[in-house]
Amino acid sequence: MEIIKLKPLSICDTNSYIVATREGNAVLIDAPADADYILGEIMLRGLELKTILLTHGHFDHVGAVAELAEKTGCEVYIHEMDLDKLKGSQEGTLANYFRVRGVKNYDGAKSVKDGDIIKIDELEFDVVHTPGHTSGSVCYIIGDVMFSGDTLFARSVGRTDMPDGSYEKLMDSIEIIKDLGGNLRILPGHMCETSLDSERKHNPYLI
Repeated sequence: MEIIKLKPLSICDTNSYIVATREGNAVLIDAPADADYILGEIMLRGLELKTILLTHGHFDHVGAVAELAEKTGCEVYIHEMDLDKLKGSQEGTLANYFRVRGVKNYDGAKSVKDGDIIKIDELEFDVVHTPGHTSGSVCYIIGDVMFSGDTLFARSVGRTDMPDGSYEKLMDSIEIIKDLGGNLRILPGHMCETSLDSERKHNPYLI
């Protein structure tokens, strides 16, 4: 398994990641913006985009979904409680809140829930529902890697002061993450990567 971190995209400097399978297929974790750039990075590596896994439905994580799906026919997955954001709830995506124009709706996504396993070639992604930043926020775990979206950051956690956020639910989600067995490489939706052991020691929300 190879993981490629793309340059930060959208006005929020949002991270996205390509996960390459042995069969030459690509799984994209979040699709912030600039579909042409994302697709170019995938094609540059001789890969074919098969699947997009969305950590939640805010515009800075889904902005390129519709165009990528249209150009490649890839499958798109998002938690069932954030599905309406992807379909066009501008309040839910926060596009209006940040005065962002041009985010295209997409109504072809498949919903996931806690405990689901998404299989692409030899890869298996475990879905962990981590509400708080949004009601449908999830983390995806594969092997010793967790894509944490906007739930957990290095030394911090996601915001809960916007529509659909809940500090209480986020703290419950953080406890779930804290109690996961072993150490995990954490690849978040913003800023730098970290590890679960490091966050257990230094993140004030996990101590």
